[in-house]
Amino acid sequence: MTLSRNAVSWHDEPPRTGWDLHCHTAFSDGTETPATMVRRAVDAGLEGVAITDHDTSSGWVPAERAARPEGLPLLRGTEVTAQFGRVSVHMLAYQYDPGSAHIRRMFAKTREERLVRAKEMVRRLSRDYPINWELVLGQIREGGLTTVGRPHIADALVGVGAYRTRSEAFAGAVSARSPYYIPTPSPSALEVVEAVREAGGVSVIAHPADPSRNRVLLSDDQIAALVEDGLDGLEVWHRGNPEDQRLRLLDLARRQGLLVTGGSDWHGAGKPNRLGENLTESCVVDEIVRRGSIGLVGVR
Repeated sequence: MTLSRNAVSWHDEPPRTGWDLHCHTAFSDGTETPATMVRRAVDAGLEGVAITDHDTSSGWVPAERAARPEGLPLLRGTEVTAQFGRVSVHMLAYQYDPGSAHIRRMFAKTREERLVRAKEMVRRLSRDYPINWELVLGQIREGGLTTVGRPHIADALVGVGAYRTRSEAFAGAVSARSPYYIPTPSPSALEVVEAVREAGGVSVIAHPADPSRNRVLLSDDQIAALVEDGLDGLEVWHRGNPEDQRLRLLDLARRQGLLVTGGSDWHGAGKPNRLGENLTESCVVDEIVRRGSIGLVGVR
């Protein structure tokens, strides 16, 4: 089908070849370096890959250095946690100017508030589990450049034997439904879309219909409001979106003229998600690059 808003064609079935546009490294809650991400993307035969660590662009330069000699095209992005009413919304921001004042302020504020939140969660957990802040710091791979969050707390709990895996910890003590949980301090989804637009970037809602993340999903009207403010697309091809919701999102994308993307949400050993398990068509990536304010990396 052809979307009149952006002249991009895409299909109603998940792409079998293409790009993985949702990957995390040790600069946030992934377990591997950007260089490992690039190497595995090459080994998997991907056409290209995107680095999308939480609330930071710190991993971009190492990813660029790894991608260039491999000749692997690299899309640069960030996943930003936001809020729309009662719904937690994750926004993928691609190809924006990392020097934008609005973006820099937003990331700095969010990262500092994430740190305060993580310390308080650890304080609460320490009443019942043998962990402390020093053990959590031991899980952080890139020092002050790392965006600290619940995954690092989960890894500390695994380290002391409270759980076998990060996934088990997320189903238990660090779950959003546990008594130790503190919501992530977040900007509004509208502010994120505006900030990304000001920075010359492209905004896509990550896993917008994943029921494991929200008891209440984003409504069509809420997504339409974000479109009015400049939202570019929806991550339809993601393991968290059930089949019926994928059909709903595809219909919404058709009506609103939105880009349709896919990604694995790869975290290395931090999640079972397999790099390249969901993909984005190259024509959609071309449109993201066309709209963005920075060029593609890694093309010989």
